[in-house]
Amino acid sequence: MSDRVTPQPDQPDPHPDGPGSAGERALQDALGTSARAARFYDDQMCDRLVPSMQDFLGRMSMAFVATSDAHGECDSTFRAGPPGFVRVLDDRHVAWPEYRGNGVMASLGNISENPHVGLMMIDFTDELIGLHVNGSARIVEDDALRAEHPDLPEEAVPGRRADLWVEVTVEEAYIHCRKHIPRMVPVDRTQSWGTDDVKRKGGDHFGVAGARRAEARERADTAVGDPRTAEHAGAGASSGE
Repeated sequence: MSDRVTPQPDQPDPHPDGPGSAGERALQDALGTSARAARFYDDQMCDRLVPSMQDFLGRMSMAFVATSDAHGECDSTFRAGPPGFVRVLDDRHVAWPEYRGNGVMASLGNISENPHVGLMMIDFTDELIGLHVNGSARIVEDDALRAEHPDLPEEAVPGRRADLWVEVTVEEAYIHCRKHIPRMVPVDRTQSWGTDDVKRKGGDHFGVAGARRAEARERADTAVGDPRTAEHAGAGASSGE
């Protein structure tokens, strides 16, 4: 990773005249919601994290992350950690540590091609409210980010020691309304941070691996019982193959 930091492209503001995409505004006009949307933009849309948003992030222990690759193919994923693991660096920047996962690197791979990310944090237990944070991301090595921000907490749990962080420059921050957010009751649970134990990671919960193994066995059994396969094997043996 050159210079220990993923390059962050300099990109002009895609919406210089105000928040929202051209597609949003076209549909607002078509469906008659422009005035309602304008009120939301004016009342709730921020280009930085106001103090109450920063406090909210400091209490959150999970986040949903949306990314896409250079072709626009999307991925959404879940991140978790101790409260405040999505670290507020200042009112325009947040960062979260990348813990050991399945090695696929779907989110980081997308970010390396396309820096645009969308974060969603929801308080399911107390406030029943959500916070959207959209912006431009870069991948930073742990020691490089600590050199820039020496107050980052030192992690004592091995599975939560990050080699990499994702830092996001905030472009939009706004509320997600509570009316459809279910209330959930937290329960004590041992977290297996960084484990490679198959059962603790969920095993083959949806049966995909088992089904594929069964299909492979079926294809192998069919091939063994296929007279054309046997005939080919016999021909090979007689010709000295």
